[in-house]
Parts: sequence; structure tokens; C-alpha cells
Amino acid sequence: MDNNVIAVVAGKEITEEDFNIFANGFTPEQKAYLQNPETLKYFKDQFVALYLFEEMAKEEKLNETEEYKVSMKNAERDILSQLAMREVLKKAEVTDDEVKKYYEDNKAQFKKPETASAKHILMDSEDEINNVKNDIENGNISFEDAAKKHSTCPSGQKGGDLGEFGRGQMVKEFEDATFSAEIGKIVGPVKTQFGYHLIKVEKRSDAGAASLDEVKESIRQMLMQQKQQEVYNAKVEELKAKYCK
Repeated sequence: MDNNVIAVVAGKEITEEDFNIFANGFTPEQKAYLQNPETLKYFKDQFVALYLFEEMAKEEKLNETEEYKVSMKNAERDILSQLAMREVLKKAEVTDDEVKKYYEDNKAQFKKPETASAKHILMDSEDEINNVKNDIENGNISFEDAAKKHSTCPSGQKGGDLGEFGRGQMVKEFEDATFSAEIGKIVGPVKTQFGYHLIKVEKRSDAGAASLDEVKESIRQMLMQQKQQEVYNAKVEELKAKYCK
């Protein structure tokens, strides 16, 4: 048997290509499972089983039943309508000028808040965190290594890195210190409900509008959905006038 053939059922060769076409309908999660040889074999066995049950159905003349005829009629309707809708929706287009115009007309939608990127060290004792601060400032240890060694926050394992955040995402005392601190300078201890913090701000970005480049794809997607809905509704009305008499 050809290596490309995974089974022969009632004289019909079932190939790798047949299975690949079948697998194209899988969800991304299912496709990921295909990387496992055992799971791949399971799916191929199930695929072959479809042909086995098909032969059984023909032998028992299930393809001559009324249920089969109704199911085939409904399947034909669904497939043809999906193909027709796909052709209709191809007429929906969004130009770069339309994207730009929407952006210019709706800039208020694309405001970005003031943000900061910072690292911190969190400890329970003010005296102990002051000792750590002194060690950092005296060059005995880096801020990042001190965070890994002393911080009680899970971010300590990443050198205290909190990533980027905007106003309103941190407790007030921490936020006030972060958004007023000098970049790169260690501030604190800052007391919050969680304990005492040393904070080092890496960078800050002022509030402002996102650029067109940052949001153009999301705008295009939104406008495309609107256009497709308009094209779809118009075609439905046209078809009603043509066929509903």
C-alpha cells in the first residue's frame, strides 16, 4: 500500500491529503493536538471510521430513507447559502482613506492614558527596607537582585518588574509616588496597605491620542464589519423583492 494511503475501505483509498483536508476544519486547539503522534493516530482512526460507517449506512440503505433525504436537502441549503453569502461579502471593502477619516473624526475614542513602567521591592518592615535601600545606593547590590532576594511581591522573581500600567491601576500612594518620581531614581519607602515599597521608575508616557498606525487595523476591522452588515442587509432586501412574491 502506498505510504500516502492510510486505509482502503470498500476498495476506496483514503489518503493523507483526504485527512489533511478534513483536519483543516479543526479548531486551533485541536490542530495543536495533532503534533502528538498518538493523538494524530487517534484522529486518523476516527477519520477512517467515518468511511466504515458510510459503507454500513449504504449497505443498510439508510441513504434511501426520508430522514437522509431531508438532511441532504438541508445540508445543500446551508452550503449553498454560505457560498452565496461569501460571494456577497466579498463586495465589502474598506479603503485607507476611510480608515484615516474615521480616525480623524473620532480621535476622542483613541485617547491613551498617562502610563509608567516601574520596578519595586515590597517588604513588611520599614527598617529592613531602608537597609536594603542603603545597600542599593551604596552599590552593594543592584535593585533587581535586591528585589529577587528580599521582595515579598511575586514580581520579585522578575527583578521587581511591574511592566507598564496607567493611572488607577495601583493603590493611590504607590501611584502618586510613581507618577511624580524622577526616572531611574529610587524613591521610598512608600507605605501602602501591602507594606513598604521601594520604587524605581523606568519610563513614563504622557497621556495623548494613539497614532493612526497603532489603531488602523482595529478601525479597519470595525469598518469592515459595518460594511459587511450593510452589504448583507441590502442583498437580503434585494432577494426578498426578487423571490418573495
